Amino acid sequence: MLEHPNVIRVVEALRAHGETSEVRAFTEPVPTATAAAEQLGVEVGAIANSLIFDADGEAVLILASGAHRVDTERCAKLLEVGKLRRAKPEFVRQATGQPIGGVAPVGHPAPLRTLVDTWLRRYETVWAAAGHPNTVFPTTFDTLLRITGGTAADVGD
Repeated sequence: MLEHPNVIRVVEALRAHGETSEVRAFTEPVPTATAAAEQLGVEVGAIANSLIFDADGEAVLILASGAHRVDTERCAKLLEVGKLRRAKPEFVRQATGQPIGGVAPVGHPAPLRTLVDTWLRRYETVWAAAGHPNTVFPTTFDTLLRITGGTAADVGD
């Protein structure tokens, strides 16, 4: 898994931001926050789900704590878009180059407008996918803001 092209792109993006986090590979996919939390032995809230939404045709990334669901109406207002809906798998792959369940906060073909869930501040270490459903890396709320150029926001329901 660590040699997968998506994982390599994520690691390169992290290094370009001065981050030295090591990617952890699992023997089985961890496509959900619950599965990742169980494998890591952490609270589900410490998992940063990288969710791609279709904002009137523009791909946006919402890094949401695994502790709750994204409030799409609230986030549409924050992003100043008419409609925000979960993106289809093809849209996600086109925007990120990564599959649903493995979308990382970085390593995409182009930067994405990003909201970072303020709930993630509660955790000293936050875990995010690393470009493949079997991989994650440790990070922090502040680092996620910095490496994505994101905006801190209350995104949960």
